[in-house]
Amino acid sequence: MDGGVKGRSTRKAAAPQARTRRTRAAVVEAARRLFLDRGYAATTIEAISDLSDTPQPTVYRLFASKLGILKAVLDVSIAGDDQAIAMADRPQVRALDSDPDPASTLAGFAALLRELMARTAPVHRILEDAARSDQAAAALLAVIARQRQHGQRRITRALARSGALRSGLREGEAADIIHALASPEVYRLLVCDRGWTGERYEQWLTSILTDQLLS
Repeated sequence: MDGGVKGRSTRKAAAPQARTRRTRAAVVEAARRLFLDRGYAATTIEAISDLSDTPQPTVYRLFASKLGILKAVLDVSIAGDDQAIAMADRPQVRALDSDPDPASTLAGFAALLRELMARTAPVHRILEDAARSDQAAAALLAVIARQRQHGQRRITRALARSGALRSGLREGEAADIIHALASPEVYRLLVCDRGWTGERYEQWLTSILTDQLLS
């Protein structure tokens, strides 16, 4: 008897959470479509509300502002889902940390980056455009750059610990090389602007990182 009551209570508690998650996902998807179609400045909370079929007060309650929605769009794009799991704790990233082969680590990093950039590059460009006239957007762009650099330093730290860095190359310089080559700007230049395939980009990034970093 008690078990049945507890089970019903758990389901009742989970139902609002599930609805909130569905609502957030609907708003994020609607905002993504509108941002890509219209740009950041021309997209309004009202339009996002209409497309997602979510009342404006609910949109504000969940995200606080239009920039908050854009950040959520970026977060989902980076992770590939809306699970509350940090990138550093995801299996594909943890596998890079534990790979004993430096060349394999860089190849895995390039493969991961290819998937991540395909999802995030268009949205990242929207944030860059917004940052030109919005101080809060510019601050968010700087935070994301620091987070990206922090994550990339895990790679160079692992290479340095294993003695894999080429002679004369300091760990900080290696981190700078990765930060430059594995940037959204380079991905957009090669894939979006020059028409490279994702596979070609991944092969190029693997090759140039191996050449520049490893002994």
